[in-house]
Amino acid sequence: MAGHSKFKNIQFRKGAQDKKRSKLFSKFSRDITLAAKGGIPDPNTNSRLRLAIANARAESMPRDAIERAIKKAAGGEADLMEDIRYEGFGPGGVGLIVETLTDNRNRSAANVRAIFSKRGGAMGESNSVAFMFDHLGEIVYPLAVGSADDVMEAAIEAGAEDVESDPPSTDPDDAPVHTVYSAFEDLNAVAEALEAKLGPAKSTGFTWRPKSGVPIEGDAAASLLKLLDALDEDDDVQNVYGNYEISDEDMAKLSA
Repeated sequence: MAGHSKFKNIQFRKGAQDKKRSKLFSKFSRDITLAAKGGIPDPNTNSRLRLAIANARAESMPRDAIERAIKKAAGGEADLMEDIRYEGFGPGGVGLIVETLTDNRNRSAANVRAIFSKRGGAMGESNSVAFMFDHLGEIVYPLAVGSADDVMEAAIEAGAEDVESDPPSTDPDDAPVHTVYSAFEDLNAVAEALEAKLGPAKSTGFTWRPKSGVPIEGDAAASLLKLLDALDEDDDVQNVYGNYEISDEDMAKLSA
């Protein structure tokens, strides 16, 4: 197990910068409804639902909103929802994986394809990009739960595969974390073992972690960020994963 992976996955999530909290809650609501639909609507016996609720609570989603999302599954409102994954290439040849949750696959495919084509990217065939990534469980804790060594020890005992610990930061906009990775099939067991030692996680779910990174800078980096922002704006898009690497210096210039 490595203490820090050289190529840290860069991931854009709905509301990751608290830009659209209502959209973040909408995502959690759909995750909860789909999880309840796929099994017994009781988090004590439905592990996927338990994780979805935990992630929503970690972002202070109201209890009544969580309960409404569970009830939607019983009312059949989630029957038409589908998880669909798209793959493509962004500016600079970086690989992108786009996860959507939609009730209209034709609309979702058309929207994602248009976003790629209008912003210097191209859609790919199934598995044209996925082989560049590992599909893993991901458990995120705030840095305050303990030192990198303490989290590493807990992760090893829990059966995790890897840990990445961000360096402390004095920037109020930063939120450094410990990220624990597990085998896809071991996520629930590792998450429960870690919770017993470290308490509730900030978030728990699945991720696509790149096997290696693609450095990108200048105009290509600027175009890529516009593509990612456009994907993030789409209502059907749940998560976007990429194997790109942008230096802190370039990121500061692009954010200015």
